[in-house]
Amino acid sequence: MFRGNGGDVTVQQSDELEALLRGLPPDIAQRVRALEGLDGLLEIVMDLGRLPEARFAGREETLARREVSAEDLAYVISHIGQFGGDNRAGIERTLHRISALRNRAGKVVGLTLRVGRAVYGTMEIIRDVVEAGRSILLLGRPGVGKTTLLREVARVLADEMGKRVVIVDTSNEIAGDGDIPHPGIGRARRMQVATPSLQHAVMIEAVENHMPEVVVIDEIGTEQEAAAARTIAERGVQLIATAHGNTLENLMLNPTLSDLVGGIQTVTLSDEEARRRGTQKSVLERKAPPTFQVLVEIQAYQRVALYYDVAQTVDAVLLGMPVAPEIRERDPGGQVQVSTSAPTRTASEAVERRSTPRLPIEGGRETVKVYPFGLSWTRVEDAARGLGMPVAIVREPEDADVVITLKNYYRRKTPRLRNAESSGIPIYIARSNSSTQIASALASVIELRRGPEDKALEEAREAIEQVVGGQSGEIELAPQNAYVRKLQHELVERANLSSRSTGHEPYRRVQIYR
Repeated sequence: MFRGNGGDVTVQQSDELEALLRGLPPDIAQRVRALEGLDGLLEIVMDLGRLPEARFAGREETLARREVSAEDLAYVISHIGQFGGDNRAGIERTLHRISALRNRAGKVVGLTLRVGRAVYGTMEIIRDVVEAGRSILLLGRPGVGKTTLLREVARVLADEMGKRVVIVDTSNEIAGDGDIPHPGIGRARRMQVATPSLQHAVMIEAVENHMPEVVVIDEIGTEQEAAAARTIAERGVQLIATAHGNTLENLMLNPTLSDLVGGIQTVTLSDEEARRRGTQKSVLERKAPPTFQVLVEIQAYQRVALYYDVAQTVDAVLLGMPVAPEIRERDPGGQVQVSTSAPTRTASEAVERRSTPRLPIEGGRETVKVYPFGLSWTRVEDAARGLGMPVAIVREPEDADVVITLKNYYRRKTPRLRNAESSGIPIYIARSNSSTQIASALASVIELRRGPEDKALEEAREAIEQVVGGQSGEIELAPQNAYVRKLQHELVERANLSSRSTGHEPYRRVQIYR
């Protein structure tokens, strides 16, 4: 919970609610003050020619026996800030949001006055992820608390961790209306956006002009904003943002925003490659490294689902594999309960409607986390794909299984390479930034990581080629355990050949024939 004087917070929120009530016509404001449970007031609705209402969670209260007049609306508008291009306004030094309904001539005919409150302590449920310095994308349905969590994260990063935090506040929902931001964001700085269409430009301006360590953004919703987010992430700035969409599945199927999780592209394989993978010729693959490394689905108040590695999660979905996020829930006592949800194929099945998913390659070989230093990420992924090697590009060397760089970078021994080497992370050298040389370095990684299963499967592939080519009618492989024999039989079946197991354990082996 919030580490501070709870009474001060209550007084501050009471003062802020009073600031909203002072902007209402006096008789309506008086009726609101007399209502019970004002702490749960969500919004006040005033529509021309209708009775004004106060809305709470689970109930509504009528605020007057008379209809709302044009004079009532004018009274409220005169007591709030100016409406922006998104038809939203606010009250200075508060988090209240006033949204307008307009007729065809542009005249305001309705107002929704949403009560804004700074809720402290909400980010404790993901504090460890935030403090790790990784870029985090928050998803969730409207009203579930995304903006509230975003505001608290900005405050903790700025005040408790002493980081340079810049908030790109398009609708003034994070830091409130007016020139002076709400104290709920702490020492974080706020950049306002003149019109929503300029949000992507302000995002870039924040990085270029103000040298932030962290950029906080509410509601990434356009392709330009997604591209700006990628540009910021590639400059080494930590990104904390929300986006349109409730789940990872929504995002993957959204062509505008799927780039935030790496993008999805359709790849046409050659006949030989499709036969080797056991798939159709058209498959779905991740296009690039994700902009965000961690994804948080806010399922309910104080309940979230965490995907720690977005790249691996998206790859798993496209492979048709079950995905099981970590579930965190905060109990009434403030303790965070951690569990793992049952694996689900929901996202996988959604993608399957668009294309047949790939099967795990190389007998289910584990994905290798690669940190390319001074190399093109796209070429690394292309080279790995050509080798049939599942890789995940990571942004930090300490997260990698291996580091690949060029000889001139390695000779300079930059701090990142020195730290990786001292941590025992293998460093591989590519002679140039060409796909061929990168593939050569990755091939060395494969040789290092080859296990008995890989060698046995390679033996099976060579035997299959000999039988298909007519060089031999039947080939007997070396003895293997039951699991490896199963993988060998699957390879033979994909090649449209026959196989059988013969002999007794531990010398039981696979025979391949036409």
